[in-house]
Amino acid sequence: MKLAPPLPRQNAAQLTAFNRAFYESLWSQSKLIEPHCFNTWPLVQSLASTSGRRLEIAPGMRPRLPLCDTLFIDLSASAIAALQQRGASAALGLVTAIPCADAAFDFVCAFDIVEHVEDDHLALAELARVCEPNAMLLMSVPLHPEHWNAFDDFVGHRRRYVPAQLAPLLAAFGFVIERSAVYGMQPKSNWLLALGSWYLTHQRERAMWWYNRVLPFSLRFQNELALKDGMIETEDVDEVLLVCRKRASLA
Repeated sequence: MKLAPPLPRQNAAQLTAFNRAFYESLWSQSKLIEPHCFNTWPLVQSLASTSGRRLEIAPGMRPRLPLCDTLFIDLSASAIAALQQRGASAALGLVTAIPCADAAFDFVCAFDIVEHVEDDHLALAELARVCEPNAMLLMSVPLHPEHWNAFDDFVGHRRRYVPAQLAPLLAAFGFVIERSAVYGMQPKSNWLLALGSWYLTHQRERAMWWYNRVLPFSLRFQNELALKDGMIETEDVDEVLLVCRKRASLA
């Protein structure tokens, strides 16, 4: 069973169009899962208790921040509509052009997003722009370019990150990594990945029926986040969660 071929090199507009089409199709047939269902919830709760102005970028139908008193920005109209139906504030937008004022938030979340854009430096600059000094940023990224696989192609990743380059990259935009943890739910079986991708491509209605029933059940078996100070050992880690703080000054 073959997956769709890797994405050809695209410019920023083409890549945005691919991501919008892929995730609009996915989220339009998905059920919204509440933030408390994810293993990030204890961490989010602790940080949200001291924050008053929160932003989550590209949550899709899997928001991690509290639905109340958080602004959600996404490129999927279906995701925005579902969030608004739950009483959340949500608007269309991109991580490379966040429609918010400078220093508007003290807690920002951007899971599984910067690896999807052509210009990740622009994305990080935008995240830094909307964070006030000392704001917290939660983000996750896939690691190890040499581990590129069919899943990366299928979901529209543009890159995986070299672990040793993450701290200096974030520092260039004023962020310090305070804690980190193993993260992510990428399928570990190539056979299951191939099967799921084939069904999503060729029998989407059946695939989404199973997806909407199996995913909520599988979330019950998530491991607790094992947060460590600084950067974790990443040799066998496919994706990392980073807890970052925006420095008060770049000096």
